[in-house]
Amino acid sequence: MQYKSLYKQMSLGVLLAMGLGSTSLAFAAQVTDAIDPEAASGLQEKQAVHANHFMVAAANPYAVEAGYQVLQAGGSAMDAMVAVQAMLGLVEPQSSGLGGGAFMLYYDAKRQHLTTFDGRETAPMQARPELFQNAQGQPLDFYEAVVGGRSVGTPGTVKLMAETHARFGKLAWSSLLQPAYQLAKTGFKVSPRLAAAIARDQTRLSRYPETRAYFLDEQGQAWPAGHILKNPQYAATLATLAQQGAPAFYQGEIGRALVHKVRTLPDNPGVLSEADLANYQIQERPPTCAPYRSYQICGMGPPSSGALTVGQILGMVQHFDLATKSPQDVNAWQIIGEASRLAFADRGRYMADTDYVPMPTGLLDKEYLRQRAALIQQGKALPEVTPGEPKWQEAQAQADDVSLELPSTSHLVIVDAEGNIVSMTTTIENGFGSRVMSGGFLLNNELTDFSFITHQNGYPIANRLEPGKRPRSSMAPTLVMHQDQPYLAIGSPGGSRIIGYVAGALIKHLDWGLDIQEAINQPHILNRFGTFDLEEGTEAEKLKPALEAMGYQVSIRDLNSGLHAIQFHEGKLIGAADPRREGIVMGD
Repeated sequence: MQYKSLYKQMSLGVLLAMGLGSTSLAFAAQVTDAIDPEAASGLQEKQAVHANHFMVAAANPYAVEAGYQVLQAGGSAMDAMVAVQAMLGLVEPQSSGLGGGAFMLYYDAKRQHLTTFDGRETAPMQARPELFQNAQGQPLDFYEAVVGGRSVGTPGTVKLMAETHARFGKLAWSSLLQPAYQLAKTGFKVSPRLAAAIARDQTRLSRYPETRAYFLDEQGQAWPAGHILKNPQYAATLATLAQQGAPAFYQGEIGRALVHKVRTLPDNPGVLSEADLANYQIQERPPTCAPYRSYQICGMGPPSSGALTVGQILGMVQHFDLATKSPQDVNAWQIIGEASRLAFADRGRYMADTDYVPMPTGLLDKEYLRQRAALIQQGKALPEVTPGEPKWQEAQAQADDVSLELPSTSHLVIVDAEGNIVSMTTTIENGFGSRVMSGGFLLNNELTDFSFITHQNGYPIANRLEPGKRPRSSMAPTLVMHQDQPYLAIGSPGGSRIIGYVAGALIKHLDWGLDIQEAINQPHILNRFGTFDLEEGTEAEKLKPALEAMGYQVSIRDLNSGLHAIQFHEGKLIGAADPRREGIVMGD
């Protein structure tokens, strides 16, 4: 693997203009360009990485290298998060960036305290529940709603980066944006994954001039893998953020340009306003934790459905002796699949932004989950799965959600030398978000995570669109605790399949004893709504006849997770990256 300095061509004047002091200059000189993403991509199984002091795992080698160098320079996990996220927004723009939102778990090693930060986008105050309906009150076609300004929610990522860095960072904010700033100027190699994503979305990416000019050549063709792609607009945005901080985004020139773009598009404009940006707030929330065997599985509560649904799945399957089965046992996967169906039924009816709608208090109640597990008929598909009746403080009749959540997103895990942990899932929702660019970054289409209809059969849908509300998510950044100590940090992209990816990896590791890298390497087998999804081109395909004999529909398909994990084992760190994407792990 070849390394090149990101800073070889930088002058002292440029560094000073970015606001870097002498300490930051010393740090900047150490930061290197990333491993060639072409060499790091592919579907071959990956090997676990071991380290003694610190570690970073993320979805692109450029981003991992930037985070690694921050940690090597003495930075904190939160410092590294800023550098990694800024770089991901450049080299993996289809998945996350400054125009999106994120959920973060943070473990403070000194205080031995776990908390979560909600940087999820919010609906503009001018948004109405009927935003994604036509003149006849019918839901819009999904991509008719997605592409354009209509789908853009108030971004939260920049404020999440800035506010958590202010609390838990050690290095200068401006220095942490420097690697992405320089690479945006000099250019990076388009990875095979990015090139393929651009080619698949070529028509939608050609809709708006700025997006078309960045992702496509003069003939309107997708940039090939290996093309050197520069983004001077993104560099300028980072330079402004380095000098002025998050206020430049939420009260300044970056935000004004963003809002103007959203509201003045010639087709499908949106309703985001400067007031929405100015009023946006990060929310710190307690983690949602569920017991599993001798562990506590902790994650993000509402507006994410991730921790609750993962917790429900695990809470049901622990009534079965999975440890005596194996990853190849169809009967084990039938149990897991039915538990997932039951949990997703509850998710669809009850889970949403609890700042706006009430939710049952008993979704993770042990007796409730025992009753739900008792519905599972081993060896036979349930003909129908409906939501349960968990305990409420104030019961409310609700209808089932009909919203879509398509796979994109990215996940990163960082542990610093002091033992602080960041597990963060970050997104612009659909691949390439709204396809609208401003300041060199893509804007989210997060509002399409709301239900397009507000009521069904006379009952309200919990995840209906309301001004200021945060759309429900399946993002599941997770920290597994054992005897009150961190044991495993994990998460994945993948839309609503995130829940199955995370729950499956935990079962493979905790029940079947696979090391964490092998657990991630193993084929995916998922069931959310009745159909079993088996990962194409893997041993999972062999389960198709047996599952069909049980009464299931089966779909063999690509299941492109992006699981990243760091395990804590006997004072050491073990990192794992998903072979289905181009991410890597680095540690020292």
